[in-house]
Amino acid sequence: MLSYTIRRILATIPVMVVVALFVFSLLYIAPGDPAAVIAGDQATPADVERIRQSLGLDRPFLIRFGEWLWQILHGDLGTSIFTNLPVAAMIAQRVEPTLSLMAVTLVIAICLAVPMGVVAAWQADTLIDRAIMAFAVLGFSVPVFVVGYLLAYVFALELDWLPVQGYTQISEGLWPWFENLILPALALGCVYIALIARITRASMLEVLQQDFIRTARAKGVGQTRILFVHALKNAAVPIVTVIGIGVALLIGGAVVTETVFAIPGIGRLTVDAILRRDYPVIQGVVLMFSFLYVLVNLLIDLLYTVLDPRIRY
Repeated sequence: MLSYTIRRILATIPVMVVVALFVFSLLYIAPGDPAAVIAGDQATPADVERIRQSLGLDRPFLIRFGEWLWQILHGDLGTSIFTNLPVAAMIAQRVEPTLSLMAVTLVIAICLAVPMGVVAAWQADTLIDRAIMAFAVLGFSVPVFVVGYLLAYVFALELDWLPVQGYTQISEGLWPWFENLILPALALGCVYIALIARITRASMLEVLQQDFIRTARAKGVGQTRILFVHALKNAAVPIVTVIGIGVALLIGGAVVTETVFAIPGIGRLTVDAILRRDYPVIQGVVLMFSFLYVLVNLLIDLLYTVLDPRIRY
C-alpha cells in the first residue's frame, strides 16, 4: 500500500508540470497580442511595449516559464495587472465561499444520488425506477443557471424560506453559513446528482445479478443489508470514479452558480479577470483548480485500494 501511494504521488508531478506549462501558455495562445488587448484601443505603442515588458513577453518563452515555475514553487502566483495585488492573496480572499459551495454540493449530491440509484436498481423497470431516471435525464438537460433562477424564484422570492443571494462566512455561525449555500448547492448539484444516480443504478444492477447476492438472500439476509452493505460495497468503484470525475462539473458550474447567487468566490473572480484580460489572475485560478482536480483524482486512486484490495497497479 505504501509503495503504491508513493508511486501515485510521484506520478502527479509530471502531470502538474504539463498543467503548469499549459496555464503559462495562456498568454501566448490567446488571440492577438495580449499586451495590446490589456492596454486597450487608446494605448500608444509605448504603452503596449511597457506592458509587454511587465508580462515578460519580450523574453524567451522557456526562460520566462522557468522563472514563473520557480515563483510558483515558492507560493508566488504573480501580481494582478489591474489591482496590483498578489494573485495568491486575491485567491485566498475568495477561496472559502467556493470551497464551501463545492463541499456542500458534494455532500448533498452523494447523500441524495447514491440512495436514489440504489432504489432505482432495486425497483428496476418499475414506476419508481422510471421516475428516478426521468429526473436524471432532466438534471442533465436543464442548465445550471436555469435551475438556479427557478430555485431562487420559488424558495427565496415566493416562499421567502431562504436567502436569494450572498454568502455568510462560517465564522459567523454554522446555520447562516449553510442557509446561504442550500439553493446554490442544489442548483449546482442537479447535474452531479443525475450523473451519480445513473452510474449507481447501472453498477448496482450488475452486482445484484451476482451469485453472492442470491446466496445472501437464500440465507435470509435483510433487503436493506443486501443493498447497502453487500451490493453497494461491491459496486462502489464505478461510483467513486464518477464522483471524482464529477468534480470537474463542480469547478465549471461554480462559475455560473456564483454569478447567479452573487457569491463572492473564485468563480466570480475568474469572470471578472476574463472580462478585464487580467492574465496573471486567470493563470493563478486555472492552476489552482487544476491542482485541486489532480489532487481529487489522486485521492480517488488511493481510495480504490481501500474499496477493492485486489487493485494494485
